[in-house]
Amino acid sequence: MTKILVISQNSPYSGASLKEALDMALIFAAVDAEVAWLFRGPALYALQGAQQPQVLGLKDQFKTMKTLEIYDVEQLYVCAESLLHYGLAEEQLALPVTALTSKQQAELIQQFDKVVTF
Repeated sequence: MTKILVISQNSPYSGASLKEALDMALIFAAVDAEVAWLFRGPALYALQGAQQPQVLGLKDQFKTMKTLEIYDVEQLYVCAESLLHYGLAEEQLALPVTALTSKQQAELIQQFDKVVTF
């Protein structure tokens, strides 16, 4: 089984990178790849609950993100430094995640066959 890590680094509402990352994670998971997702920087905002993207005229991608578990994408990680930088705590995020230091992220990346960054 191929192991794929998706890394998101951009704000969820500054383009299509969140949608593209989400689509890729779901597609890979649907073809029986082992998929994990790492959120860094402003991409953390994609994990906050109670968002209202429709106010900006955007589709609510978070509804689709809730389906990740159905596709066995259960390994969700966040950058611990980004949590501190943006004043967020794991408990504020709407999906269960594991916070990783920079060193732990580097170790995580080495465990995957393919890494796709958005």
